[in-house]
Amino acid sequence: MRYVLIIPDGAADRPNKDLGGKTPLEVAHIPNMDKLAKEGILGRSSTVPEGMAPGSDVANLSILGYDPKVYYTGRAPLEAANRNITLADDQAVFRANTVTIKDGIMVDFAGAHPTNDEAYPLIDFIQANHNIEGVKLHHGVSYRHLCVIDNMAKKIPNTTPPHDITDEEVTTHLPSSEILCKVMNRSQELLKDYELNIKRAAAGKNPVSQLWLWGGGTMPKLPTYKERFGLTGAMISAVDLLQGIAKLGGLEVIEVEGATGFYDTNFKGKGEAALKALETLDFVAVHVEAPDEAGHNGEPAEKVRALENIDKYIVGPIIEEAEKCGDIRILCMPDHPTPLEIKTHSSDPVLYAMWGADLIADESTIFTEESAGTKEIIKGSDLIGILFNK
Repeated sequence: MRYVLIIPDGAADRPNKDLGGKTPLEVAHIPNMDKLAKEGILGRSSTVPEGMAPGSDVANLSILGYDPKVYYTGRAPLEAANRNITLADDQAVFRANTVTIKDGIMVDFAGAHPTNDEAYPLIDFIQANHNIEGVKLHHGVSYRHLCVIDNMAKKIPNTTPPHDITDEEVTTHLPSSEILCKVMNRSQELLKDYELNIKRAAAGKNPVSQLWLWGGGTMPKLPTYKERFGLTGAMISAVDLLQGIAKLGGLEVIEVEGATGFYDTNFKGKGEAALKALETLDFVAVHVEAPDEAGHNGEPAEKVRALENIDKYIVGPIIEEAEKCGDIRILCMPDHPTPLEIKTHSSDPVLYAMWGADLIADESTIFTEESAGTKEIIKGSDLIGILFNK
């Protein structure tokens, strides 16, 4: 038996007035996801344990089979694992977003999504000139970078994800740490006249006004898939978070050319890479960030388009292969909702569809939040074991 986990990040939503009172999943043309629901098992899952913030870190740990109450130590360490960053016993690592803050308001949590070619020199420039002892910046992807700080491991300060405060005043959300605030303020000073920002201003684009530090922690230890389930596997994702969880869990990380973590990602390439991986591996996870980005940006049309691309280029080809071979099970589910109306994550249960060999269909017909609305809520970290029949 072979297994596929498809994660349309942030796909679950609430009825939206710009979509005629429907959710993106209800509006999108997603015949393949609907097929999973109609011919398989449609259900609901709680991926965010009570008392924990509904971040992609917590939620994706859950659906990959790791109870966040047991294994979670912070978001940035998971991303650092993918960057092969090692931490000394006294060090903690934090996410460092490039952001746009205007007149004290968080205008853009991603600093207009710089390319790596734009972001890497910017990070290097700040690192070379901040002159703050015990602080080291590391490259990530686009707006998602990392900051390692000495003497922080014993007490991780409270921080706020920038995507949670879009269009809000930032002063009440600053980190509860003098050194984190010092790094953020110094980055603002350095970027004021930075060449990229001058060019962006001339083009009418948002500048990268500063770095925003959040999501800190120390490195966790995860049991591998081989140890837990006796399976080999791989992760296909454009973001460090998912790749980091994969590496800690003993999964291969498959890079796909043109995978960006945004609307323009290579959907077709991800689907093809998944089919290729199934030729030699027991399990493959395919993660797509685009629906989540659309939710954060409050763009209904982009969220619908992302769902349709996932359905066409990833879910469809994998179903086709499964029907030929008869030995593949598929689990399709978002990690958390990212409702368009609030532009951030919620802790609401998410829907899932499990389909394939040896599964008996229930009475469901379509892959929508309402269709799954009365189903029993399954603990998120239990689902992968159910998929594997373990």
